[in-house]
Amino acid sequence: MCPWVLGGKVSESDRKPPTFTTKDTTSQIRMAGLSANTSNFQKEALEAHNARRQQHGAPPLSLDLDLCRETQKWAEHLVQQNALQHSDTDLGENIYYKWSSNKAPVSGKDAVESWYSEIKDYDFSEPGYQKKTGHFTQVVWKDSQEMGIGLATDGKGKVFVVARYRPAGNITNPGYYERNVLPPQRAG
Repeated sequence: MCPWVLGGKVSESDRKPPTFTTKDTTSQIRMAGLSANTSNFQKEALEAHNARRQQHGAPPLSLDLDLCRETQKWAEHLVQQNALQHSDTDLGENIYYKWSSNKAPVSGKDAVESWYSEIKDYDFSEPGYQKKTGHFTQVVWKDSQEMGIGLATDGKGKVFVVARYRPAGNITNPGYYERNVLPPQRAG
């Protein structure tokens, strides 16, 4: 099993209008957007995001179905291309990849916990962009309000999960990280 993640940073001046083109999907791609399991996957991912966000004093995200459709298309595109690649969008975006020979299913929580695990590399005493933490910071980014998530598989053990966030996080302008990536709150 080899999970991989892809993340990045943006500044306000780097934003571009969203663009997306896709080819017809092949029959080998299982379109998670058409199965009952997807709504469970989306719900689980949303709950996992919001549980982690709550630990950092960030308000809960809401699930946007249009964003879910867009992320689903991009996840299917990644399976077709067999590539980890961010889309050209002005939204925040996290990508998770897993391959397993036993074709084990991926839960919404699996992807979120993988992204969140980057907290170990984030230095809260020096807020700002830091290598290997972009997924974590997007998950807890306080100003993000909506998310969409999609999952696609080739049916042979390869899985891509794409999440998008509106408004985007990981903005490198001065003060943005200080206001949006808060340390975890101590329980009770």
